[in-house]
Amino acid sequence: MDSADSTRFLSATALAAAYRTGELSPVDVATAHLDAIAAHNPAVNAYCLVDEEAALGSARAAAERHAAGTALGPLDGVPVSIKDLFLTAGWPTLRGSELIDPSDDEWTADAPVVARLREAGAVLLGKTTTPEFGWKGVTHGPRCGITRNPWDHARTSGGSSGGSAAAVGAGLSTLSVGTDGGGSIRIPASFCGIVGFKPTYGRVPLYPASPFGTLAHAGPMTRTVADCITMLDVLCGFDSRDWSATPTPQPVSGSAWPDDLAGVRIAYSPDLGFGTNSTDVQRHTDAAAEVLRGLGATVEPVDLGWSDPAWAYHILWFSGAAKVLRPFGSKALGKIDPGLAAALGRHHGHTAADYLDATQVRMDLGVEMGRLHEEFDVLLTPATPTVAFEAGVDVPAGSADPDWTSWTPYSYPFNLTQQPAISVPSGIVGGLPTAVQFVGARHHDATVLRVASAYEAAQPFPEVAR
Repeated sequence: MDSADSTRFLSATALAAAYRTGELSPVDVATAHLDAIAAHNPAVNAYCLVDEEAALGSARAAAERHAAGTALGPLDGVPVSIKDLFLTAGWPTLRGSELIDPSDDEWTADAPVVARLREAGAVLLGKTTTPEFGWKGVTHGPRCGITRNPWDHARTSGGSSGGSAAAVGAGLSTLSVGTDGGGSIRIPASFCGIVGFKPTYGRVPLYPASPFGTLAHAGPMTRTVADCITMLDVLCGFDSRDWSATPTPQPVSGSAWPDDLAGVRIAYSPDLGFGTNSTDVQRHTDAAAEVLRGLGATVEPVDLGWSDPAWAYHILWFSGAAKVLRPFGSKALGKIDPGLAAALGRHHGHTAADYLDATQVRMDLGVEMGRLHEEFDVLLTPATPTVAFEAGVDVPAGSADPDWTSWTPYSYPFNLTQQPAISVPSGIVGGLPTAVQFVGARHHDATVLRVASAYEAAQPFPEVAR
């Protein structure tokens, strides 16, 4: 591995330290990333847009600030990619869809997360791929083609933030920002061997509002928990354009956590009552429970006994998908991802009463989780029940159900409840990553990150697919 390769696999924390000492320049780091994108993106297909001129201009400005001792913060000069669902001034936001014409908009607005990253001095490299309108748990579609897993190009990267996960996992971006309406940060993070965090709903502001309503979150995708914490604090700046945003919270960075987890109470559910895991995922999740016990936490198996809430989630999710297409007219169904068209054919005709019934399900789940967290600080589950499967398909081979929710049982329930949840690598099976998920009580994001940080330190993992 040459020095440029080593540079682009450094964490944001390491880059910030090297910039302070002058050991590295943001320009050299940005150049290494852009060269790597040119060399490797054709195979991985993580990016749908790269702006070399803008990235190098930002990197030069960051280098001048570091040289003058006026750096804007820990992300100044750090390469970042943006999922192509976020408005980004100067770049079109096509949302993975051929229905959107780049010339239809002047593209002058930044989404809140993009604005916060610019203010922090991050070097924006480009935009990452997403399935059409972010509708499913894998990343392929008519506009962008197939995004592949950096660990094995024959496998999926997951989705819908699959381009972001592949970019970070392949060393084509130090950090990325994704969306999560049913697992879209955590699923690809699990498949690509990186860290993906869905904060409490409203902690990271969104604009425009997601058509998927209060299921949708935005959050960081990184190679380490430390980087996740740093990026989260940047993304949390209040933005009045989000009517449901919470006040800017206290920073998590710099929290004085003990090295162990003594006194932390962890509930362990391997299946939530309705999931089924591969043998290797189960083994790695059991092993994670033992690691946490070794750190001093109390880990107790719990039988949640849930029945699958997918039917309620489908009503909420596909009502949002139908709303996305409405402005494009009646002919849109013939121009979109055939899988999305088929799913809308399966999930349509819902009444207001159906919607309210589904909302009641999510409220009931929220009450149950609230009670659980009166006894336990964190819930441990697998992040996904299997490793990454074949690229270019919506569900694993042999699946009896065509819906992507059929193979993601551990993600969408916590969009219904709006809780903070993080995916952290737990091991490798046949050259592919597995991951565990830590879920916390609403607004207790710091507790989730503390547990994830301690687990990561005790369970070393190769940071990238090299």
